[in-house]
Amino acid sequence: MSAQAHNFKLGLFVVGATIAAVLLLLIVGSGRWFQSKTIIETYFNESVQGLDIGSKVKYRGVSVGEVTSIGFTYNKYEQDKPMAERKRYVLVQATILGRLIGSRAGGEITKAEQVHMETERGLRIRLAPQGITGTNYLEIDYVDPRANPELPISWEPTNVYIPSAQSTFTQFVTSAGDILDKLEKLDIGATLAKLNLLLDTTNRRIDAIDTGRISDSTARVLGKLDVKLDQLHVDELNKDTTALLTELRQTNQKLGGILDDPAWKTLPGDAGATVAQVRKLVDDPNLAKSIAHLESTLTRLDRVAGGTETDLRRTFDNLRQISENLRDITEDARRNPARLLRGAPPEPVKGSQP
Repeated sequence: MSAQAHNFKLGLFVVGATIAAVLLLLIVGSGRWFQSKTIIETYFNESVQGLDIGSKVKYRGVSVGEVTSIGFTYNKYEQDKPMAERKRYVLVQATILGRLIGSRAGGEITKAEQVHMETERGLRIRLAPQGITGTNYLEIDYVDPRANPELPISWEPTNVYIPSAQSTFTQFVTSAGDILDKLEKLDIGATLAKLNLLLDTTNRRIDAIDTGRISDSTARVLGKLDVKLDQLHVDELNKDTTALLTELRQTNQKLGGILDDPAWKTLPGDAGATVAQVRKLVDDPNLAKSIAHLESTLTRLDRVAGGTETDLRRTFDNLRQISENLRDITEDARRNPARLLRGAPPEPVKGSQP
């Protein structure tokens, strides 16, 4: 009985230890096993040398996931097309942990409805080197969308799709290739021939310059300049300058004396008094009454002049007619004074001619 009891206790201990180990593994690994994961995919039209399964995925430098699959798009998409018509893109899938993005909902790069908006703003995935070891990782960041357009695809991605951008090394190689192509198209022989011709022409032009004549002309100009400087009367210039400064000093003194005159000092006070008197006159209520009375008088004169304009014209016409009549009477009296006195011309004498 003691041996059976001992074996029974040993069996219970083994079973309990196994159950405890399983529970411990579940508790420790539950955070990783049950945390939300989002599968993303992208396509590269270049070599992904240095990228392996398990490589890190970083979002703006922060590790947020790892690579889970590397293959080709024609093994998953475009199965209904001939092999010659399928794209030769490299398909890379990775998992992103929502808690590492900083949001329980998964963040803007783990929601399909938000990724499209972010890709229009320049969200891209590109290969980035990890030190000098030759390994690469995936870098998620924002770039210029015009310089990094999306790869053309004809299928609907099964996972959250983030377009790719060329890596820095690929851009460098592409730029170097463009430079080499331009150098190959450049006619170096013709360029060197033109350069040699330009140098020969320059040498001939320099040899044709009469340096001796230029030196002689320069020497003559310098000699004339020395003579002119020697002919300058420096003493007279100094005297004229001193006299001018003296006159300026005297003028300054006279101006100071004028400004020190008491009349100038009282001028601001007088001006202030004048302004005060003008202000007092303007503020006087009788001035407003006088202006109103003057306006009323002018209005009445205007009415009178307007109402009697017709009578004045008629009176002037009568005076003009009377003046004409008086002129006629005067002319008649000058020609025949007797008519003015007797009222009728005298009878003519018989036997005489009129």
